[in-house]
Amino acid sequence: MPKAKKMIYFCRECGAESPKWLGQCPACRQWNTFVEEPAAPKTAPAGTQARASMRGQAVPRRIREISVTEDPRQTTGLGELDRVLGGGIVSGSLVLVGGDPGIGKSTLLLQVCRNLAEEGCEVIYISGEESLRQIRMRADRLGEFSDRLRLLCETDLGTIREVLTEEKPKVAVVDSIQTMYDEEIGSAAGSVSQVRESTSVLMQLAKGLGISIFIVGHVTKEGNVAGPRVLEHMVDTVLYFEGDRHASYRILRAVKNRFGSTNEIGVFDMKGSGLEEVKNPSEFMLDGRPAGTSGSVVTCAMEGTRPLLVEIQALVCKSSFGLPRRTAVGTDFNRVNLLMAVLEKKAGLYLSDSDAYVNIAGGIRMNEPAIDLGIALAVYSSFRDIIIPDDVIAFGEIGLSGEVRSVSLAGQRVAEAHKLGFSTVILPAVCRRQIGEVKDMKLIYVSWVREALSFVRG
Repeated sequence: MPKAKKMIYFCRECGAESPKWLGQCPACRQWNTFVEEPAAPKTAPAGTQARASMRGQAVPRRIREISVTEDPRQTTGLGELDRVLGGGIVSGSLVLVGGDPGIGKSTLLLQVCRNLAEEGCEVIYISGEESLRQIRMRADRLGEFSDRLRLLCETDLGTIREVLTEEKPKVAVVDSIQTMYDEEIGSAAGSVSQVRESTSVLMQLAKGLGISIFIVGHVTKEGNVAGPRVLEHMVDTVLYFEGDRHASYRILRAVKNRFGSTNEIGVFDMKGSGLEEVKNPSEFMLDGRPAGTSGSVVTCAMEGTRPLLVEIQALVCKSSFGLPRRTAVGTDFNRVNLLMAVLEKKAGLYLSDSDAYVNIAGGIRMNEPAIDLGIALAVYSSFRDIIIPDDVIAFGEIGLSGEVRSVSLAGQRVAEAHKLGFSTVILPAVCRRQIGEVKDMKLIYVSWVREALSFVRG
């Protein structure tokens, strides 16, 4: 009678192991995250003896003896992606790309492979979800491909390791990490053990051979990458591809980047021939804005070093219920309630019996405090049915006392508004020394939210 496999419990968040099920993980303190899987066989992995013989050669080096010559980054041919990566692809980096199904992750990486192959780089695209014919059908929509791009349909981690070690491409794409499996691990593909082992092998290949590897990760219904949380800790860069599946635009956001900023975003437009870069996201987001309508205000938020102009819409009406309804789309719901309380206490607006709906047009999500003044003016405009001129833009953080506080990079926000044709800017008075004189623009400096409302009312 064969011996039953030993089972062990793993935490989906941090990868901690336990011989029994626990309600709360003792490592990351998360609840109901343990899953049961077969324990990995205790066999010596390949290369153990070679590594043991080299341990005597491992000698610590002084930090001053290490050269700091920076290797040039490899551009992807997509300026928006290069911006998010910090200037291009770093040699030997491991990049995780996550996003909802059908959002365009595979299309984006296939376009990157096409551009890199045209520049003379050897690229291997490894797919565990599609056949070669399916990839070719999708590639035909993107245009002509160079012979330097090769395709491989494989899910066995051992085979993939041999191919990458023998071919040594400049860039490799693995789509997706949840389909890879190692025969030495008894659990199914996509389990905590398989995902962790597959990522570990790919990380060793990237660092040891200098191959830049992109791996695609599926996401859960909460929006996190499926598998153990340790997956995001192991890779160098984590990118999330966001956007409404029914809308054409897509936003690429970095949530971890060892080689650049984590505040940058890239904006793409999904076309029939693939993803196209949006060079001016502000103009793209304001496209279709209604003219001469109350409850509509344009504000400016910063995404990394890029100012982004968005339209804030508000609808305030008398409530038919005992408890008024409040809804916020694209921004923090609690922040909207806080601003409405400030308007009621400090500006004398009686909003307790009114329903309020706030929306950031375009489907983008903004949580920067600099959009507070725009939300307040949009709510006031809808409540009083006052039309704010279309050439007015407002930004600034609002405190609980009704004061308008300073925001960062005010000069860049004003410059972006001027470039798009806005003639009046309502901004914090404390930003006066950062900006100075601006030609063909009227700058309205306010210290209190009452002053901003008075300007709109007048």
